Amino acid sequence: MAKRKRYTAEQIIPKLREAEVLISQGSTQDLAAKKIGVSTQTLIRWRKEYGGLRMDQARRLKDLERENARLKRLLADAELDKAILKEAASGNF
Repeated sequence: MAKRKRYTAEQIIPKLREAEVLISQGSTQDLAAKKIGVSTQTLIRWRKEYGGLRMDQARRLKDLERENARLKRLLADAELDKAILKEAASGNF
């Protein structure tokens, strides 16, 4: 199995713009994806996620997603600690 290449938001947005230009010039979605070096499914996923974003907006989106994931982990840890303390306080250990 081939190793996957991970693209950053800064790399994805220019590729999306290039694909949009190719599609507007009459190329098919499959050919546009092939010319920018990704699969058709990847192109569709990128268009869905980064469709109308500018570079700074995409960067901000990724930062917010990372922060959200960090906060969710913190909340899960706090809830676990709370459950452990509640069980220990009730004497069911």
